[in-house]
Amino acid sequence: MSKYKTIDSEQLVDIFKALANSHRLKIFNILTSCCTPGASCASDEVFSCCVGDLDSQLDIAASTLSHHLKELHRAGLIHMQRDGKQVYCSVNTDVMKQLENIFSSQLVGAQL
Repeated sequence: MSKYKTIDSEQLVDIFKALANSHRLKIFNILTSCCTPGASCASDEVFSCCVGDLDSQLDIAASTLSHHLKELHRAGLIHMQRDGKQVYCSVNTDVMKQLENIFSSQLVGAQL
């Protein structure tokens, strides 16, 4: 039995809704940029980005960025941590591994 909570169908819907927005998808892609395709980040290698750094990479208002980050966080895709006046965001690698397992099992089940 896994020590991690498994993703239920409602959380999966929330994840897809969160990533269906082009700004949130771009933010999520920036946060996952530490990993090359096919690789996975170990928990001690998780890329963390300051919200101020994200703000400089996107052409959206700070309040809009804050809203999108809250939606990604609510869906369980990212962690947010405050350090003084700075807020750092990182990808929730547990959720990413669970998504990988879900899609891997679906692909294996679909092969004849």
